[in-house]
Amino acid sequence: MKSTVEKLDGLSRKINVEVPAEKVQKAFERVYKALQKKANIKGFRQGKAPIATIKSMYGDQVKGDVVNELVNESYPEALEQHKVDPVGYPKISFDQVDESKGFNFSAEFEVRPEVELKKYEGLPVVREKLVIPDDRISSVLENIRTGQAETVTIFEDRALSEGDVAVLDFVGIVNGEPLPNGSATGHELEIGAKQFIEGFEEGLTGMKIGQERSLNLRFPEGYHEAALSNAPVQFDVKLTGIKKKTLPELNDALAAKVGDFKTLDDLKERIRKDIEESENKRIEEDVKNRLVKSLVEANPVEAPRSLVSQQKEALIEDFKGKLKQQGLSDKEFDDYKSKWDQDFEASATFMVKSTFLLDALADKLNLRAQPEELETKIVEYGKQTGIEMARLKEFYDKPERRSRLAFQVTEEKVVNYLIGKASVTEVNKEQLPPENEGGI
Repeated sequence: MKSTVEKLDGLSRKINVEVPAEKVQKAFERVYKALQKKANIKGFRQGKAPIATIKSMYGDQVKGDVVNELVNESYPEALEQHKVDPVGYPKISFDQVDESKGFNFSAEFEVRPEVELKKYEGLPVVREKLVIPDDRISSVLENIRTGQAETVTIFEDRALSEGDVAVLDFVGIVNGEPLPNGSATGHELEIGAKQFIEGFEEGLTGMKIGQERSLNLRFPEGYHEAALSNAPVQFDVKLTGIKKKTLPELNDALAAKVGDFKTLDDLKERIRKDIEESENKRIEEDVKNRLVKSLVEANPVEAPRSLVSQQKEALIEDFKGKLKQQGLSDKEFDDYKSKWDQDFEASATFMVKSTFLLDALADKLNLRAQPEELETKIVEYGKQTGIEMARLKEFYDKPERRSRLAFQVTEEKVVNYLIGKASVTEVNKEQLPPENEGGI
């Protein structure tokens, strides 16, 4: 077998391979004999059909099998011969294969970039100063009060207003027919909570108990039930009661009611600690992201286009799933994807570059994940998720999943090392530079 390598643009390479006729002929013989053993041909016992008959009936299939065999055998040999390290799948081109002739094919692919680690210790990174304003704690306390609110009936003769809880009987009608799941009796609706389609709550304001109204509204464009998108609807409504939410006093009794707290100050302290824990996690994640960005900026490396394309598609699919959950239509997402295409591209490129740099550092610093560290991580996942250890271990027994876990642990080790060696400047939140310039 002969082979040559051509250097194309950037990281692209092309290997040209010449397989000698003798090797091609032997491949044909192997494939014909394998087919002969399995073939069920009328007039012959299984495995006894003449090769000539096999050739006449399965010629095209045999050629395809031979090409696959020759490429799968010769391509790795050529890579080893020229000491090239490809990323992604190759694009294979080949001539017609003939039983009596040599076979030529070419493979185009990209190679791993050469990583030159210029600077990785003392990288500059900003860290947000942890500040917990009193209004954060007050906001949580108000949410607790709201969760403990009691709803009491109003007996005074007055109109329904913002903040009241309306007790309703209603029927929805679309195209003269009752709306499926669009009617209720004794339904309680807080005015101002925006739980119904636009115009419904506004149409109730000012009603008194016992009054009836017909509300002529329209479902919003892109409504989750496609058949009702932008469709007109009539709601016949009767107000049967008015209730009012009353919030409990913010005192030691409320603290004792919502948890094992002796005083309101104990509850406030727990809230502060919970916020601190959450904020510290967020800040640590932000520091890691900024540090990796600093690493990429300090160590230029070329990103293989094929890997960038794959990563970009993965990012787009991830965003598509999230935005679909928020109610975006396919058309709206296509517009979003088009608008932010350059940011998807920038983010994908950054992720590919950072992967190569972190991988190179793992080798240089001898920070590859060890088997016992993977087991520790699995145990950690079990505690966090409550999933049985047997199920988790079975999940991570598969090589590709264990490989991903190993890379994740390795990356964490490298980033933690870099943080320990970084030049960190602590600033207030409003002084933080934008973290995602040019990316998603």
